[in-house]
Amino acid sequence: MRAVRLREFVVLACAWLGLAAGPPPPAHTVSIDNFAFSPAEITIGAGETVVWTNRDDIPHTVTSADTPRAFKSGALDTDGTFTHLFDRPGRFAYFCSLHAHMQGVVVVK
Repeated sequence: MRAVRLREFVVLACAWLGLAAGPPPPAHTVSIDNFAFSPAEITIGAGETVVWTNRDDIPHTVTSADTPRAFKSGALDTDGTFTHLFDRPGRFAYFCSLHAHMQGVVVVK
């Protein structure tokens, strides 16, 4: 009985401190190259992150199409990255605010 209470205490203490019970879920990657997001559509699980990396020689952004904006990266220079955690299911369209023809979608299951 005492061991069960200690384990419950440790679990609650870890949750309170924000420590995960296991390793974090892997990050999914999207490249920005040749004025395009690749892949243009990506499917991930709730609680997972996406990391965008600019491989072009000019700046780009990753900007949510939602109003108000759910996320906005600011200008990413070459090899610059932007990371966003998607914590709820849905379909999240985004674009480059500097080049509006560049569009992508994150589908969260």
